[in-house]
Amino acid sequence: MSKASEYAAKFNKVFDFIDSHLDDELTLEMLSQVAHFSKFHFHRQFSEYAGMSVFKYVQLMRLKRASYRLVFNPLEKVVDIALDARFENPESFSRAFKSTFGQTPSEFRKRPAWQPWNEHYSFPTRERTHKMEVNVVNFTETKIASLQHLGPTALLNDTVSKFIEWRKVSRMSPVKSSHTFGIVHDNPDTTAPEAFRFDICGSVSKEIPENAQGVTNSVIPAGRCAVVRHVGSHDRIAESIYPLYREWLPNSGESLRDFPLYFHYLNLMPETPEHELQTDIYLPLL
Repeated sequence: MSKASEYAAKFNKVFDFIDSHLDDELTLEMLSQVAHFSKFHFHRQFSEYAGMSVFKYVQLMRLKRASYRLVFNPLEKVVDIALDARFENPESFSRAFKSTFGQTPSEFRKRPAWQPWNEHYSFPTRERTHKMEVNVVNFTETKIASLQHLGPTALLNDTVSKFIEWRKVSRMSPVKSSHTFGIVHDNPDTTAPEAFRFDICGSVSKEIPENAQGVTNSVIPAGRCAVVRHVGSHDRIAESIYPLYREWLPNSGESLRDFPLYFHYLNLMPETPEHELQTDIYLPLL
């Protein structure tokens, strides 16, 4: 491993530690020990590497979790979300939220401006530090209710909200007893933002009728697939996708089938902490 890779691996440990300890008090001394850096230099090293102070990064991660709870758990009280984000009171939470995103928590809950929100969470890709485990499975044909997102990835959560609304109103694909999928028609890194397509899907047992949300009937076909499990933020899922194409596929002797890559979300935010999210990535094979 190169010196640069070793340095990156140390910071990956810090990021992972922060992600899994957002409910705890996080000190410079504690985080410098995780990285095995001198506590006298850690703050400057972190700022140079991450582009912001360690305390700003921690606050951003707490505000990210709070943002999802505001939008996707509309019955939760703002005061509870504020205290869970380790703010002393709703007022300090509201000030920090508006200073960061330009909206108060209540405004964001009613009409979230996801595009500027996403700009705060554009971090460099982390180097993969563990071996990728790939399994080849036979996927069973699955009927799905599907809602297509067309446009920038930054606005994907607006489409997610619409699909959640359909699920609640129709009760035909309850999140607790049905599977949730995402079908990736385009690579966001190489596709113009306005042309990016992504289907948000839930398994169903029967045909769905026309509806106000525009959810339609579709199917994920049966077939062989290579599967790798991604653990952690959906924002970093490309870190598991690219090695599948670049490393595993050329050495496997396999050929790709004419169906897009798709995800099976085994759990979802905000019920699941972001660092505990598990997503199976399916690469269709002949």
